[in-house]
Amino acid sequence: MNESVSYRLNSASELELADHLRYCDASFMPPLSGRVEIDDYARKIAASAIRFEAWKDGMLLGLLAVYCKEFKYGTAAYVTNVSVLPAWVGRGIASLLLSQCVEHVLGLGASCIELDVNSENTGAISLYEKHGFVGKSLHGKTMTMCLNLVRDTEKNETAA
Repeated sequence: MNESVSYRLNSASELELADHLRYCDASFMPPLSGRVEIDDYARKIAASAIRFEAWKDGMLLGLLAVYCKEFKYGTAAYVTNVSVLPAWVGRGIASLLLSQCVEHVLGLGASCIELDVNSENTGAISLYEKHGFVGKSLHGKTMTMCLNLVRDTEKNETAA
């Protein structure tokens, strides 16, 4: 299914990120270009996000970008982008990138991962739910979802 697709961390240049986001623009709900200036967004992702990337033949097929911040009570992570080139959707790339992200963020000691998704994007919501994300709030058409990374036993040990 994903034969000869390679997975990398923080490999794409700012230009490659911008090109990928343009190729995926219409796949976002609503289109990404209607919400952000793509070159500025690519620059921000390149400078500040941890990027999980899927590549084939020099083409960035899939991208997951996550911001991780240190707070008084641990690390919180926010997924700002999950995108796969339209011709590669449905091949498990986004799911694998999400799994890599969760594993990495767990290693940082984060307590949760949050993301926003259009409430009409049932495909994305289904993917996130399969990985354990649950709806946290709804503002207009924007649903905030959260994956709690702190197990109940860890909460009890911390409280003791």
